[in-house]
Amino acid sequence: MPRNINYLIAILLILPLILSCSHQSSVLEQVLESGELTVLTRNAATTYYEGADGKPTGMEYDLFKGFSDKLGVKLKVITTANVTEILEQLADGEAHFAAAGLTITRARETWVHFTQPYQEITQQLVFRLGNAKPKDLEQLDGRLEILANSSHAENLRTLKQKYPNLSWVENDEDESEELLTSVAERVIDYTIADSNEVALNQRYYPELKVAFDVTKPEYLAWAFPKSQDTSLYQAAVEYFQDLKITGRMDQIIERHYGHLGEFDYVGTRIFIRHIKERLPNYRDLFQQAAADNQMDWRLLAAMAYQESHWNPSAVSPTGVRGMMMLTKTTAHELGVKERSDATESINGGARYIKKLLDRVPEEITSPDRIWMGVAAYNFGYGHLSDARHITRMRKGDPNYWLDVKESLPLLRKRAWYQKTKHGYARGNEAARYVENIRQYYDILVWITEQEKPPTPPGLQALNIVIPAL
Repeated sequence: MPRNINYLIAILLILPLILSCSHQSSVLEQVLESGELTVLTRNAATTYYEGADGKPTGMEYDLFKGFSDKLGVKLKVITTANVTEILEQLADGEAHFAAAGLTITRARETWVHFTQPYQEITQQLVFRLGNAKPKDLEQLDGRLEILANSSHAENLRTLKQKYPNLSWVENDEDESEELLTSVAERVIDYTIADSNEVALNQRYYPELKVAFDVTKPEYLAWAFPKSQDTSLYQAAVEYFQDLKITGRMDQIIERHYGHLGEFDYVGTRIFIRHIKERLPNYRDLFQQAAADNQMDWRLLAAMAYQESHWNPSAVSPTGVRGMMMLTKTTAHELGVKERSDATESINGGARYIKKLLDRVPEEITSPDRIWMGVAAYNFGYGHLSDARHITRMRKGDPNYWLDVKESLPLLRKRAWYQKTKHGYARGNEAARYVENIRQYYDILVWITEQEKPPTPPGLQALNIVIPAL
C-alpha cells in the first residue's frame, strides 16, 4: 500500500510538468512572450514610408503600429520590393502577417487568411493627358505595363476572355508609383493602379488622367498565413472591430486621404510652376524663419502659398496683406512694420503660427495639432476652441482634426454658434483652407524629397524595429 501511495504522489508531482511540456503556445501567446510582432509591408505613400519629420508614417503604418501598441509589444517592420515577395515571405513564415495594401482576391484567398476589409478602392486605367482617352480595354493603343503577380494582373487574365486581343507587360521590378511616373513621363502609355494610389500621385503628376474604372469596388485587408492557429488573426479581427466602433478607422483614413477632395488639375499645375519660378526667391527666408520657430519650412511655405501665392505685394479685399496676409492688428502685435516686406511678413507669420500651435492643448498630437493650429491662423484661436466645444456637444473627439473639421461648418448656423463664446464664423472656409494647405504641403514634401540622393543598391529592403508605446 505505501508503495502505491508513493507512486501516486510521484505521478501527481510530475503531472503538471508533463502537461506544461505538452502545451503548445499559440501564435498570440508567442508574440506576447517574445514581445515582438513582425509585419511585412511595402515602402509606398499608401502604406509605409518615412515622413517629413524623419519618423515612419503611412496609413498601413498607423494601423499596424496601433495593433502592436494594443498588444503591448514592439513592432518589427520588414519592407520588400513588391507584392510577390511579400506573399512569398509570408508563406515562408518570415512574418506574422502582411499589411501592404493587399486587395482581397479569390486566388489569394486560397492560401492566405484575410481580415475584414478596411478600405474600398477600384482598379483604374491611367493614361497621360494629351493622349487619346480609351473608352474600354479594346481601344488601348500602346504599351500597357502593370505590377507583376498583382491583383491587376489577375483581373486582366480574366478580362482577356472578353478582350482576346488584350496584351500587357508585367513589371516585377517597379512599384505602382513608379509605373504611374512612367506614364507621366511618356515611358509607357498606360498602367493600372488602385484608386487611392492614383489620387495621391495626381498631385505630383497632374498630367495623369483616369480613363475608366477597370473593376467594381474592391477591398484592402491584412493577410495572415492559413493555419489551424488563428489566435493572432482573431486578435486582429477584434482590433479592426474596435477601430470601426470607436470611429478611429475613419480618423486614420481622413488623416491620409481626407484632404485630397476633387482633383484640381489647373491649380496643381500652377502650383508646380510657381515652385519652380517663385519659390527659389523665398526658400531661404522660409527655411530660416521655420528653423527659428521649430517647424517644417515646407508647412510655412504651403501656408504662404495659400495666403498669397508667394506674392509679397498681395492685398485682400478685407485689408490683410503681404506674403502671410497679416492684419494690421496682428502685424503690430508681432512687431511687423512693413507687411509687404517678404522677410518681415514671413518671420511674422512663422512667429504667429508658432504662437497658435503652442496654445493647442498638449494632449492633441501631430498631425492633428498642426491642422488645428493652421485653422486657428485662418479664423482665430477662439473660433477653433468653439469648434472643439461643438465637437464635444456632438459626442465627437475634440482632439482629432476629422471630428473638429466636421463641426466647423456649424459655426455658420445660429442654432450652434449661439451656444459658443465667440459666435459666428465661416468655419467651412477654414476647413477648406486647411485642406488646401495639406495638399500644397504634401506636394512640397514630395518634390523636396526628390532632391535627396537615391538610396544605394542593397538598402531597398529594410527591417526596422519600433518599440511599443
